[in-house]
Amino acid sequence: MRELDFMSTIHKSTNRNYLNRVNDKEFPKAKAATLAKKYDFDYWDGDRRINYGGYKYIPGRWEGVAKDIIDFYKINSDSKILDIGCGKGFLLYEFKKLLPKCQVFGIDISKYAIDNAKEEIKESLTLGSSTKLPWGNNYFDLVISINTFHNLYCYELEESLLEMERVGKKNKYICVESYRNEIEKTNLLYWQVTCEAFNNPKEWKWWFDKTKYSGHYSFIYFE
Repeated sequence: MRELDFMSTIHKSTNRNYLNRVNDKEFPKAKAATLAKKYDFDYWDGDRRINYGGYKYIPGRWEGVAKDIIDFYKINSDSKILDIGCGKGFLLYEFKKLLPKCQVFGIDISKYAIDNAKEEIKESLTLGSSTKLPWGNNYFDLVISINTFHNLYCYELEESLLEMERVGKKNKYICVESYRNEIEKTNLLYWQVTCEAFNNPKEWKWWFDKTKYSGHYSFIYFE
Protein backbone atom coordinates (compact mmCIF):
# COMPACT_ATOMS: atom_id res chain seq x y z
CA MET A 1 0.00 0.00 0.00
CA ARG A 2 1.46 3.34 -1.03
CA GLU A 3 0.51 6.74 -2.37
CA LEU A 4 0.09 6.97 -6.13
CA ASP A 5 -1.35 9.99 -7.94
CA PHE A 6 -3.56 9.72 -11.01
CA MET A 7 -5.92 12.61 -10.29
CA SER A 8 -4.18 15.89 -9.37
CA THR A 9 -3.98 17.16 -12.96
CA ILE A 10 -7.76 17.01 -13.40
CA HIS A 11 -8.39 18.40 -9.91
CA LYS A 12 -6.09 21.39 -10.44
CA SER A 13 -7.65 22.23 -13.80
CA THR A 14 -10.73 23.70 -12.03
CA ASN A 15 -10.75 27.25 -10.64
CA ARG A 16 -12.55 27.65 -7.33
CA ASN A 17 -13.71 30.69 -5.37
CA TYR A 18 -14.10 29.36 -1.85
CA LEU A 19 -15.60 32.48 -0.28
CA ASN A 20 -18.23 32.86 -3.00
CA ARG A 21 -19.24 29.23 -2.47
CA VAL A 22 -19.88 29.63 1.22
CA ASN A 23 -21.39 33.15 1.09
CA ASP A 24 -23.69 32.87 -1.91
CA LYS A 25 -27.03 34.54 -1.17
CA GLU A 26 -29.25 32.26 -3.26
CA PHE A 27 -27.47 29.01 -2.45
CA PRO A 28 -25.68 29.48 0.87
CA LYS A 29 -23.52 26.56 1.92
CA ALA A 30 -26.15 24.78 4.05
CA LYS A 31 -28.78 24.99 1.30
CA ALA A 32 -26.33 23.85 -1.38
CA ALA A 33 -25.25 20.88 0.74
CA THR A 34 -28.83 19.86 1.46
CA LEU A 35 -29.60 19.81 -2.27
CA ALA A 36 -26.32 18.14 -3.23
CA LYS A 37 -26.71 15.27 -0.78
CA LYS A 38 -29.76 14.05 -2.66
CA TYR A 39 -27.36 13.11 -5.49
CA ASP A 40 -30.07 14.00 -7.98
CA PHE A 41 -30.35 16.63 -10.73
CA ASP A 42 -29.05 19.48 -8.56
CA TYR A 43 -25.89 17.57 -7.67
CA TRP A 44 -24.96 16.65 -11.23
CA ASP A 45 -26.59 19.11 -13.61
CA GLY A 46 -28.04 21.91 -11.49
CA ASP A 47 -26.53 25.27 -10.63
CA ARG A 48 -22.72 25.40 -10.33
CA ARG A 49 -23.19 26.98 -6.90
CA ILE A 50 -24.62 23.65 -5.70
CA ASN A 51 -22.07 21.25 -7.17
CA TYR A 52 -20.91 20.31 -10.69
CA GLY A 53 -23.13 22.70 -12.61
CA GLY A 54 -23.49 20.25 -15.48
CA TYR A 55 -21.51 17.02 -15.40
CA LYS A 56 -21.06 16.41 -19.11
CA TYR A 57 -18.81 14.06 -21.02
CA ILE A 58 -15.80 15.99 -22.31
CA PRO A 59 -13.79 14.05 -24.92
CA GLY A 60 -10.26 13.46 -23.69
CA ARG A 61 -10.79 14.67 -20.11
CA TRP A 62 -10.64 11.18 -18.57
CA GLU A 63 -8.70 9.43 -21.31
CA GLY A 64 -5.28 10.19 -19.81
CA VAL A 65 -6.35 8.92 -16.39
CA ALA A 66 -7.65 5.68 -17.90
CA LYS A 67 -4.48 5.18 -19.91
CA ASP A 68 -2.22 5.82 -16.91
CA ILE A 69 -4.19 3.33 -14.79
CA ILE A 70 -4.14 0.70 -17.55
CA ASP A 71 -0.41 1.10 -18.04
CA PHE A 72 0.47 1.04 -14.34
CA TYR A 73 -1.67 -1.97 -13.41
CA LYS A 74 -1.07 -3.75 -16.73
CA ILE A 75 -4.79 -4.10 -17.37
CA ASN A 76 -5.69 -6.06 -20.51
CA SER A 77 -8.67 -7.22 -22.56
CA ASP A 78 -9.36 -10.09 -20.15
CA SER A 79 -9.58 -7.82 -17.12
CA LYS A 80 -12.68 -7.04 -15.05
CA ILE A 81 -12.78 -3.46 -13.70
CA LEU A 82 -15.05 -2.03 -10.99
CA ASP A 83 -15.58 1.68 -10.30
CA ILE A 84 -17.17 2.33 -6.89
CA GLY A 85 -19.01 5.65 -7.08
CA CYS A 86 -18.95 5.57 -10.87
CA GLY A 87 -21.32 8.50 -11.40
CA LYS A 88 -22.21 8.78 -15.08
CA GLY A 89 -19.54 6.26 -16.01
CA PHE A 90 -17.22 8.53 -17.98
CA LEU A 91 -14.02 6.87 -16.75
CA LEU A 92 -15.40 3.39 -17.40
CA TYR A 93 -16.28 4.50 -20.91
CA GLU A 94 -12.65 5.50 -21.46
CA PHE A 95 -11.49 2.07 -20.27
CA LYS A 96 -13.79 0.47 -22.84
CA LYS A 97 -12.53 2.75 -25.60
CA LEU A 98 -8.94 1.76 -24.86
CA LEU A 99 -9.70 -1.92 -24.17
CA PRO A 100 -12.96 -2.76 -25.99
CA LYS A 101 -12.99 -6.38 -24.80
CA CYS A 102 -12.43 -5.71 -21.09
CA GLN A 103 -15.40 -5.98 -18.72
CA VAL A 104 -16.37 -2.83 -16.84
CA PHE A 105 -18.71 -2.56 -13.86
CA GLY A 106 -19.87 0.47 -11.94
CA ILE A 107 -21.92 1.06 -8.82
CA ASP A 108 -23.39 4.32 -7.52
CA ILE A 109 -26.11 5.39 -5.08
CA SER A 110 -27.40 8.00 -7.54
CA LYS A 111 -30.25 6.79 -9.74
CA TYR A 112 -30.04 10.08 -11.63
CA ALA A 113 -26.38 9.48 -12.51
CA ILE A 114 -27.04 5.98 -13.79
CA ASP A 115 -30.12 7.06 -15.73
CA ASN A 116 -28.01 9.76 -17.39
CA ALA A 117 -24.83 7.73 -17.85
CA LYS A 118 -22.98 7.19 -21.13
CA GLU A 119 -25.28 5.04 -23.21
CA GLU A 120 -22.41 2.85 -24.33
CA ILE A 121 -21.79 1.50 -20.81
CA LYS A 122 -25.08 2.18 -19.00
CA GLU A 123 -26.01 -1.52 -18.88
CA SER A 124 -22.81 -2.18 -16.93
CA LEU A 125 -23.82 0.12 -14.06
CA THR A 126 -25.60 -0.91 -10.87
CA LEU A 127 -27.62 1.18 -8.44
CA GLY A 128 -26.32 0.36 -4.98
CA SER A 129 -24.10 1.15 -2.03
CA SER A 130 -20.37 0.77 -1.48
CA THR A 131 -21.15 -0.80 1.89
CA LYS A 132 -22.57 -3.96 0.28
CA LEU A 133 -21.12 -4.80 -3.11
CA PRO A 134 -23.08 -7.45 -5.06
CA TRP A 135 -20.05 -9.40 -6.29
CA GLY A 136 -18.07 -12.33 -4.99
CA ASN A 137 -14.67 -12.41 -3.33
CA ASN A 138 -11.65 -11.59 -5.52
CA TYR A 139 -13.91 -11.00 -8.52
CA PHE A 140 -12.17 -7.97 -10.05
CA ASP A 141 -8.72 -7.49 -11.54
CA LEU A 142 -8.94 -3.78 -10.70
CA VAL A 143 -11.14 -1.87 -8.26
CA ILE A 144 -11.09 1.92 -8.18
CA SER A 145 -12.96 4.56 -6.23
CA ILE A 146 -12.42 8.22 -7.08
CA ASN A 147 -13.79 11.07 -4.96
CA THR A 148 -16.37 8.90 -3.23
CA PHE A 149 -15.20 7.52 0.11
CA HIS A 150 -14.82 10.94 1.74
CA ASN A 151 -18.62 11.26 1.39
CA LEU A 152 -19.18 8.41 3.85
CA TYR A 153 -19.79 8.44 7.59
CA CYS A 154 -17.20 6.52 9.60
CA TYR A 155 -19.30 3.35 9.93
CA GLU A 156 -19.97 3.37 6.16
CA LEU A 157 -16.33 4.08 5.42
CA GLU A 158 -15.18 1.03 7.37
CA GLU A 159 -17.71 -1.24 5.67
CA SER A 160 -16.86 0.15 2.23
CA LEU A 161 -13.11 -0.29 2.61
CA LEU A 162 -13.66 -3.86 3.77
CA GLU A 163 -15.93 -4.50 0.78
CA MET A 164 -13.48 -2.99 -1.67
CA GLU A 165 -10.72 -5.19 -0.31
CA ARG A 166 -12.99 -8.25 -0.46
CA VAL A 167 -14.08 -8.02 -4.10
CA GLY A 168 -10.72 -7.01 -5.52
CA LYS A 169 -7.66 -9.08 -6.23
CA LYS A 170 -4.32 -7.29 -6.10
CA ASN A 171 -4.97 -4.00 -7.90
CA LYS A 172 -6.95 -1.30 -6.08
CA TYR A 173 -6.88 2.49 -6.10
CA ILE A 174 -8.67 5.11 -3.97
CA CYS A 175 -8.66 8.89 -4.35
CA VAL A 176 -10.14 11.04 -1.57
CA GLU A 177 -10.22 14.64 -0.40
CA SER A 178 -7.87 15.58 2.43
CA TYR A 179 -5.87 18.47 3.90
CA ARG A 180 -2.32 19.08 5.14
CA ASN A 181 -2.71 22.40 6.93
CA GLU A 182 -5.33 24.81 8.24
CA ILE A 183 -5.61 26.71 4.95
CA GLU A 184 -6.43 23.54 3.02
CA LYS A 185 -8.77 22.42 5.79
CA THR A 186 -10.66 25.71 5.63
CA ASN A 187 -10.87 25.61 1.83
CA LEU A 188 -12.16 22.04 1.98
CA LEU A 189 -14.81 23.01 4.53
CA TYR A 190 -15.85 25.98 2.38
CA TRP A 191 -15.95 24.12 -0.93
CA GLN A 192 -17.30 20.65 -0.19
CA VAL A 193 -21.04 19.96 -0.12
CA THR A 194 -21.14 16.20 0.49
CA CYS A 195 -17.97 15.35 2.45
CA GLU A 196 -18.45 13.60 5.81
CA ALA A 197 -14.99 12.08 6.39
CA PHE A 198 -12.74 15.07 7.11
CA ASN A 199 -9.46 13.24 7.48
CA ASN A 200 -5.88 14.39 7.09
CA PRO A 201 -3.48 11.94 5.37
CA LYS A 202 -2.41 10.36 8.65
CA GLU A 203 -6.05 9.68 9.57
CA TRP A 204 -6.79 8.23 6.14
CA LYS A 205 -3.82 5.90 6.49
CA TRP A 206 -5.17 4.87 9.89
CA TRP A 207 -8.42 3.85 8.19
CA PHE A 208 -6.52 1.94 5.51
CA ASP A 209 -4.50 0.08 8.14
CA LYS A 210 -7.58 -0.63 10.27
CA THR A 211 -9.44 -2.26 7.36
CA LYS A 212 -6.30 -3.91 5.92
CA TYR A 213 -6.78 -2.08 2.64
CA SER A 214 -3.92 -3.29 0.44
CA GLY A 215 -4.21 -1.02 -2.59
CA HIS A 216 -2.86 2.37 -3.63
CA TYR A 217 -4.29 5.73 -2.67
CA SER A 218 -3.99 9.44 -3.41
CA PHE A 219 -5.28 12.66 -1.91
CA ILE A 220 -6.61 15.81 -3.50
CA TYR A 221 -6.08 19.08 -1.67
CA PHE A 222 -7.82 22.44 -1.91
CA GLU A 223 -4.78 24.71 -1.96
